[in-house]
Amino acid sequence: MTLLANAKVVTPEEILEPGWVEVDGERIVGVGSGTPDRPVDLDLAGRTVVPGFVDTHVHGGGGGSYLRADPEVTARVAAFHRAHGTTTTFASLISTTAQELERQVAALSDLVLDGVVAGMHLEGPWISEVRRGAHDPAYLRPADPAELDRLLRLGKGTVSMVTLAPELPGGFDAVRQVSDAGVVVAVGHSDADYATVLAAVDAGARVATHLFNGMPPLHHRAPGPVGALLEDPRVTVELIADGMHVHPGVIAVAARSAGPGRVSLVTDAMDAAGMPDGIYDLGGQSVRVDHGLVKLVDGDSIAGSTLTMDAAFRLVVREAGFDLCDAARMAATTPAATFGLTDVGALVPGLFADLVVLDEDLRAARVMRRGAWVSPEPVADELFSH
Repeated sequence: MTLLANAKVVTPEEILEPGWVEVDGERIVGVGSGTPDRPVDLDLAGRTVVPGFVDTHVHGGGGGSYLRADPEVTARVAAFHRAHGTTTTFASLISTTAQELERQVAALSDLVLDGVVAGMHLEGPWISEVRRGAHDPAYLRPADPAELDRLLRLGKGTVSMVTLAPELPGGFDAVRQVSDAGVVVAVGHSDADYATVLAAVDAGARVATHLFNGMPPLHHRAPGPVGALLEDPRVTVELIADGMHVHPGVIAVAARSAGPGRVSLVTDAMDAAGMPDGIYDLGGQSVRVDHGLVKLVDGDSIAGSTLTMDAAFRLVVREAGFDLCDAARMAATTPAATFGLTDVGALVPGLFADLVVLDEDLRAARVMRRGAWVSPEPVADELFSH
């Protein structure tokens, strides 16, 4: 057993200050306030303890990409984000050829089954060319039932989410097909109008892929996807909380409108996260990172991010004005619940001992996953020198 004490412990209902967390093996066995009745193993000196973050939309980081679907690179990308508090990560793919997408899904499915990553997210290629963002237009296509079926079979139950533009030919049928297969459907990179998006939710869509980005802006006479997805209580909305994709003031408005129980913070990070500014590749397209902002070299579209989840958590507290409980809900509890992950997402007895110790600046100081402390943040150029 390990007993952590003298901390600000953020539970789903309240902040315990001082609080303690007791871990036995991989699980949390106790959470409480005050002074524990047995000797403490680690005095956290007033630091903040939150549940391990759950990032359901991430493409890479630390110089490596999930798009490679390489076992060693995938493990090391997951380790990079884990050092920043993400104890549960999905591997997000982007639009590419049918053959390459099948290769990626088949390879990553084994890594999900092995527990390296928790799930897989197919972001495209069944999206709008008008709202494609950084997706290569050469690869975009309407959803084909046979292709979807083939990918879901290759995924062996590990595909957790599929992002679709419902206004494309066959869009509603695709929403129903994927939803009926037990996979979460997200509306994203879509130019659909308000009524079409609500109809897609009626057909089974349940997530908004990075709300505001990859869709027309909210307008008082044409609310579009933003209005529909914010309004419908069945939908969880992703927000990229880096202050560049969405202004902190808009994050505050959206998250208060939907409520923290319907908001998932995501990074949408690509391989440049944690790396110096410069030119990088994203799905075959060149992108430029300048002071952390990623844009296509040929064009002005934002192309993923360099965000980590501890930075996202920090922004929603410091700049968007949410308390620690609501921030933890958006960074861990809500995304876990959206995908039926019942063993993670909160500091509650019986769940996995996934937790983040934050310093006074709300930066990840120590990270525990499944009851074991994670090593300090790896150095990307050492990890990927091979």
